[in-house]
Order: sequence, then C-alpha cells, then structure tokens
Amino acid sequence: MPVLHNRISNEELKARMLAETEPRTTVSFYKYFSIDDPKAFRDSLYIQFDRLKVFGRIYVAKEGINAQISVPQSHFDAFKTVLFASHPALDQVRLNIALEDDGKSFWVLRLKVRERIVADGIEDATFDPANVGQYLQAASVNQMIDDPNTVFVDMRNHYEYEVGHFENAIEVPSDTFREQLPMAVELLQEQKDKNIVMYCTGGIRCEKASAYMLHNGFKNVYHIEGGIIEYVRKAKAQGLPLKFVGKNFVFDERMGERISEDVIANCHQCGAPCDTHTNCLNDGCHLLFIQCPSCAAKFEGCCSDNCREELKLPRDEQRARRAGRENGVKIFNKSKGLLQGTLHIPAPNNKNR
Repeated sequence: MPVLHNRISNEELKARMLAETEPRTTVSFYKYFSIDDPKAFRDSLYIQFDRLKVFGRIYVAKEGINAQISVPQSHFDAFKTVLFASHPALDQVRLNIALEDDGKSFWVLRLKVRERIVADGIEDATFDPANVGQYLQAASVNQMIDDPNTVFVDMRNHYEYEVGHFENAIEVPSDTFREQLPMAVELLQEQKDKNIVMYCTGGIRCEKASAYMLHNGFKNVYHIEGGIIEYVRKAKAQGLPLKFVGKNFVFDERMGERISEDVIANCHQCGAPCDTHTNCLNDGCHLLFIQCPSCAAKFEGCCSDNCREELKLPRDEQRARRAGRENGVKIFNKSKGLLQGTLHIPAPNNKNR
C-alpha cells in the first residue's frame, strides 16, 4: 500500500521546492457538498495529487473541501482533470488563481480529514450551510459599496483586515472565525434592515457567514463570489475601479498580495508605515506580526530583544526553554497591547530541563 503522507523533513522539502526550475501556479478552491466517506475521498485524492507534485494544504470533511495549493504549470491541466472528476460536485469548481505568485507558496502536500473545512463552532443542528446569501460579482460590489443602505462586513481575522480591506468595511475584531460569527450577529443587530455584504479572501468563510446571518433572522444578505481574489481579478478584467485598499493577506509563504499601493498598517515595533507580516524567527515564539525592514534588521527577524537573544542560545537550551513554555495564540493584536517583552524561562530545577 502506498504511503499516504510525507516522511521527509520540512527543511529538505523546502530546499527542494526552492531549487525547482519549473514555474508553479498557486490556486485555491473550496466547495460545500456532502462527502459520505471523507477518509476514502482524501486517500484517493492524495495519491493522484502526489503523482502530480501538488503542494499545499487541503482539508476534507463531510461538509466539503477547502484547499490552498501550488501546481507545476506542466501538470495544471492534469490537476484540473483529476479534481473535476473526483466528485460530481467538483466538476468545473471555481479555481481562484493567485493574484501575485512566484510559485514558492508551498513545499509539501498536507491533505487532512477534519470535522469541518472551516472551524465555525456552530452546534445548532438546524443550521443549514447550503442556505446561503446572494452572490455578488465585481460590478455589483462597486455599485453597492457606495449605497448608504449597505454594510460591508469583513469576515477575516483582525490581522488580515489590518493590512487591507474594502472601503468603509466593518471589522469584526477576532483571531478566529468561530468567534466572529456570533460577534457579527450581535454587531449588526441594529442594521438588520440594511443590505449586509459579507466578504473574505476566497469566499469560503463569507459564504458560511451569509448562511449563519440568514439563520439568525437577517434578510438581505449577500457575499462576494470568490472573495477578494475573484473580485480583484474580475474588476481588473472589466476595467472597474478597485474598491479594496491595501494588501490581501494569504495563508502561505507569501503572506500577502498587493492590491493597491496604499499602505494602511504600521510596523508593530516602531510604528512606521508597513504592511509586511512576518513570523518571529525564534522557534519558541513564531509570533505573527508586522515588521518593517529597519526593525527586521535591528531585531534580526525577531519580535523582541528577548527573542533575539534566545535565538542565539545553543539549540539544546532553546529546546529546554520551549518545553516549559505555555503555547497559545501567537498573533499580535494591537487592541490587546504591545509586543510581549519577556519570555517565560523555566527555573533551573524545572522538570522539563
């Protein structure tokens, strides 16, 4: 039986990807549909995608599929053939091609079975994710964004909204989608009679959010078909003015696609205009935050002096410190305070030493 998961280190896989000479195409797609046996579906897809050297992150659940991947350009037609034939619901499924792409977005194929393709925290058995709001395409988006009877709602995380969003869009400040859903319902109670337009990166979160709003009594609910990625593609193709300002955050090595030249965020260390996300290089931290080139040089890619100093310690001591440290959400949120200035260092007699 073939091995249906990766057995090579991330370091080696990343080095192999960077050494590739054939261009790759970064693409995302999703579909809500019923899968009777997610594991069998996952295994079949893994075998076929692995043969085509597809890299990326794919989640499969009883409710459907969610994928962000890169495909060698010479295999792209074969990839589409495999995907479209894998289930009737996926025949001609919309593919969101990356707006800015150097082909270096992923270096390994991770295809996992999950309870949900998007963690939503919904426990209500009467909720129907198929009962979604009305789709909006680029021209309609531009028309509605200037309508005073319309509210645009960003259903992405706070760190995504911080670097780019639609003009005058409402932020639902949260680190997770499951927190956002009830927050959005509460936030918009006094605007129930207005047009509610939900949006996200590629459409998967705002589509489910639109269903949740309908489930909670909202009537005039819309969501942008294909999310920000498809909106920008269609608007450019049709010569429409772009109503999205800044950068579109993406969940791969690029961490962002430039939509407009506006820089609407600031470095989390010095406050200079900047919208470049990075992860702290310290393995005991990996905080996601915004860092300008000057601070990246000053702190050597770390979020603080403490992390910079810890990164210089012998590997064994770094591992010992990490073993005694509680892990939580590693995302900088400007509403929750400044970057952490200290790290928890276990006492010398710590059992993890």
